[in-house]
This record gives sequence, C-alpha cells and structure tokens, in this order.
Amino acid sequence: MNYNRIYTGDSNKLLRDVSIFRSASVDLIVTSPPYGKKRKHAYGGVKPDRYVEWFLPISKELFRILKPKGSFILNIKEGATDCERETYVLELVLALKEQGWLWIEEFCWYKKNSFPGKWRHRFRDSWERCYHFARQSEFKMYQDAVKVPIGDWSTDRFRSMSHKDYIRNVSGTNSKMGRNVANWLNRRRVYPHNVLVFEQEHYERIPNIVRFPTACRNHNHSAVFPLELPTWFIKLFTKPSGIVLDPFVGVGTTAIAAALLNRRYLGIEIVSEYAQAARRRVREARALKDCHGV
Repeated sequence: MNYNRIYTGDSNKLLRDVSIFRSASVDLIVTSPPYGKKRKHAYGGVKPDRYVEWFLPISKELFRILKPKGSFILNIKEGATDCERETYVLELVLALKEQGWLWIEEFCWYKKNSFPGKWRHRFRDSWERCYHFARQSEFKMYQDAVKVPIGDWSTDRFRSMSHKDYIRNVSGTNSKMGRNVANWLNRRRVYPHNVLVFEQEHYERIPNIVRFPTACRNHNHSAVFPLELPTWFIKLFTKPSGIVLDPFVGVGTTAIAAALLNRRYLGIEIVSEYAQAARRRVREARALKDCHGV
C-alpha cells in the first residue's frame, strides 16, 4: 500500500479499489465533503434530498478502510431553503448509525474571524459541526496530546477555596459526574472541552467549542480547512507514523497537517487542479519543515 499519495478521481469509485485502500488500514479519517447544493461548479452540487443516498456508498468503504480502533471526523453543515433549515445532515447521522457507525461526539468549530451579517430570517453562521464516528466503542484517543492551559479563571477561583472544595462533590442527577476542586491546584494544563478554541497559538477554555479562524488564503478553492482543524484531530486520534485519510482532500490541508506531524497521509480529490495544488502544497510544507529541522 502506497502512502503519502494524493489521488485524482472520484472517491465513490477509488475507495473501492482494495489494491489502493486496504481494509482496516487507516487510523483516522478527517474530511469535509461538498455540502448539499454547494460547490456546484467543482463537485456537481449534490441536492439535499439525494445527499444521504450519495454519501452512504462512500461511508461504507470508509468503514471498511478504517481500523477497528480508528476514528472518522466529518465536518459538515446544512444550509437553509425557503427560510427553513435543511435536514439532510440529521438524516445522514441517523443513516450512518444504521450503517454500523457509532456516533461518539459532536465538536463545534467556531470561526472566530467570519464576517458578520444577516439574512431575512437569521444571522450569519459562524460555526460548523465536526461529527466524531467510530467503528466500535473502544477506539484510540490520546487526550494528553491536546491539553490546554488551565486559564486565568483558576487564579481567582483557587484564592477562595473552602473546605467543600477538598471533597468530591457528586452530581445529584445520577449522571455519576463529580468534581474535587482541590485536584486542579498547581495544574498548568488540563483537558479541553468539546468546543475547540484556538486563539493564535493559545487555547481558551470555552464549554463545548473548537475555535479557530477560517483559512485566510483559499488557494482558489471554495472551502479550505484552517490547518489547525485537522491538526487538532490528528493529535487527538493518532500517534506519529499513523495513517490519515481525507477522501475529499481539496487543496491538501489534511495531508499537510499529517505530514507536519510525522503521520502518513492518503487523499482523494476529483478536481485535477485542486489535486495538483494539494501535491504542491504538501511538497512545500515538507520542504519548509525539513529546512527548519522540525
């Protein structure tokens, strides 16, 4: 199996090629497929009412290719038609569960630099979903790799400790959750919440959100990942030399993140112009990495 390759072609066809994509061979899948009705010029603009039908053959192959303890991160967000939100993303999540995927978690990517605005019935979206799926309940996850600074809140909070803060306080809702505030004394880094928040090279603890800016240079592509997005998930779900697949790789941001983190990558892109740009960008990123001895 050849790694560190970006293939030009249709994911729905290429993923079925077992000589390229062996079963149970990939540690992590991170991707953002074309959204319903979007990117019509480049990707055909899959209609919302046909989206699940279009995606399920692809996700079937992804299930085969992913290792049993691997993870699948799906970045997707529905639009609106006639003032009402579309439902194809919700339908897709349920269909993926029927296909055998476990829906583990939902992360929120907050686009801190999105332009403000409004439409007749709503304000501009500044966030997107990142769904976490897995093949089984036991999957690899390296939470220590994404610890964040504890935050300024701890300074004032620890100044006013009471005797109750040295005793584990168990939730009264039978959730089995609990906390002992004293356990956080003298800690400098902690686990993040589900909201991914990236402020330059600094993390903030905001409940349940992952926050980083959209890509400022789109490289002639209509929807480019910020590098921080795949980077965070690659750190969380893989170790060095792990294998990362993006079946809608676009101009190669997931592959670049994998290469910079000493992981192996595989990508598929149907638009040859984007695929060529992806290969060039990966080469440039690796050359810069080697130049700086990272």
